[in-house]
Amino acid sequence: MKADFSALPFKPADILLPQDCDYDKWAVVACDQYTSQPEYWQRVEERVGRAPSALRLILPESSLDGPQVEMDIMDINATMSRYVREGRFKTLPGAMIYVERTLHSGRLRRGLVGMADLKDYDYEPGSDALIRATEGVVMSRIPPRIAVRKNAPIELPHAMLLTDDPQRTVIEPLSAQTEEMELLYDFDLMEQGGHVKGWLLGERQLEQVAAALSALADPAAFNARYGVQDQPVMLFAMGDGNHSLATAKECYERQKRLVPPEKWDVIPARFALCELVNLHDESLEFEPIHRVVFHTDPQALLDALVRAYPGARRGRTAGDGLPLRCLCAGEEGVVTVPAGAARLPVGALQSFLDDYLMDHPGRVDYIHGEDVAREFAARPGNIAFLLPPMDKEELFPSVIHDGVLPRKTFSMGEAHDKRFYLEARKIR
Repeated sequence: MKADFSALPFKPADILLPQDCDYDKWAVVACDQYTSQPEYWQRVEERVGRAPSALRLILPESSLDGPQVEMDIMDINATMSRYVREGRFKTLPGAMIYVERTLHSGRLRRGLVGMADLKDYDYEPGSDALIRATEGVVMSRIPPRIAVRKNAPIELPHAMLLTDDPQRTVIEPLSAQTEEMELLYDFDLMEQGGHVKGWLLGERQLEQVAAALSALADPAAFNARYGVQDQPVMLFAMGDGNHSLATAKECYERQKRLVPPEKWDVIPARFALCELVNLHDESLEFEPIHRVVFHTDPQALLDALVRAYPGARRGRTAGDGLPLRCLCAGEEGVVTVPAGAARLPVGALQSFLDDYLMDHPGRVDYIHGEDVAREFAARPGNIAFLLPPMDKEELFPSVIHDGVLPRKTFSMGEAHDKRFYLEARKIR
C-alpha cells in the first residue's frame, strides 16, 4: 500500500541535498539569529571562506538594513542559479528525511523534513487552518523577506513545525528503524551547533507517518483531546520561522495572481520545506526571548512603562501581577504590571514597547540567552527586559482557545540550537 498524504498538510518533497562539498562548511544557522552580534557572522564567513556554502544562499537578518542589501539579494539569487546549473545538488524525489540533532548540551532532538502545504496555513489571528501561527506576524517584516524569496529558484528551510503528539506516534518510531533507511548525512555543525544525522525514509516509514498524522488529524480525536466541540482541527503550530513561513505564503499568493485558478495547485511555491518536531520531544525546551532596547533613555523608558499601566509599580522585587525584570547600567529591578493588562508578561511589555518606540528614540532586538541580554544592558543607553519561560504544554491549548500569542513569546532552545540550513527545494 502506497503512503497517502493527499489529505494532509505535510507531505514528501523533491528534496535537494548538496553534493561534492564539506557539509560542515555548507550548513549554517538560521538567518534570524545573532542579529545584534555581527561578530558571529564574521566568524562564519571566515570559516567558510570560498567553499560552497548555504551562507551564500541566505541573507542574515543583521544585513537586511545594510546599504548593499539589493545587491546582496541579487548575488544570492545568482548563486542559487549557479549552484543548480553546476549540479551542486542531488535530488531525492518524493522524500522525507528523519533527522537526529545532537544539541551542544548533549540532548537529542528528533525531526522529520518534508513540505508544508501553504493552502492549509494561515497566520491571521483567529485562523482555523490546519497549520497556524503561534505568534503575531509583524507585517513590516514581510516585504524585505519577500524581496529575498520572490525571485529565488530554490528555498532552504529553517522553519520548524510542532505537532502535539504525546503518544509519540509520528516521529519517534523512526529511531528504531534507521537500519532500514539510507544514511544521507552525519557530521558536526559549526559554532556549538552540535551534530546532525539524517536518513531517507523508505516506503514502510512513509506509510506509518501518513497513518499516524491522519490519526492525529481526526476531528473527533482532536475535539476530545482539547475538550472542545466542533472545532476545526489544528494539526500543526509554528515553532520557529513564523515570519519565514508567512513570507512563503505571501509569495504563493502573489504567484496565484499571475496564473489561472486551475494551475494554482501545481505552483511549486504552494509548498514550503520545513522540519516537523514533536512538542513532547524530551530535548525541546521553550526558552524565553528577552528584549533589549538600544540607544534609548532607560530611565525615561521605565517611567513611561509605569505610567502606561495604572497601578504598575517599580521596585527591587516583584509584586502581585505581571513581573517585568529590567536591567540597565548595572542596576536590576522589576516593574510589576497589573495582571489584567495582559495574559502574559511578554504581552504587556511588547504592547508598551511598540507604542513607545513609535515616538521615542531606540531600537528593540529580541535576544536569546540571558547572558547576552545582560552584556548589552551593561552598555550606556541600553536597557534589557528578562522574561520568564512559557510552559510548552500551554502552547496548543492557548492557540486553540485564545488565538496567536504575542510575537517572540518563546524560542525553541538557544540560538545555536536553531535549525541549520542543509536541505533545499526548487520553488520555481
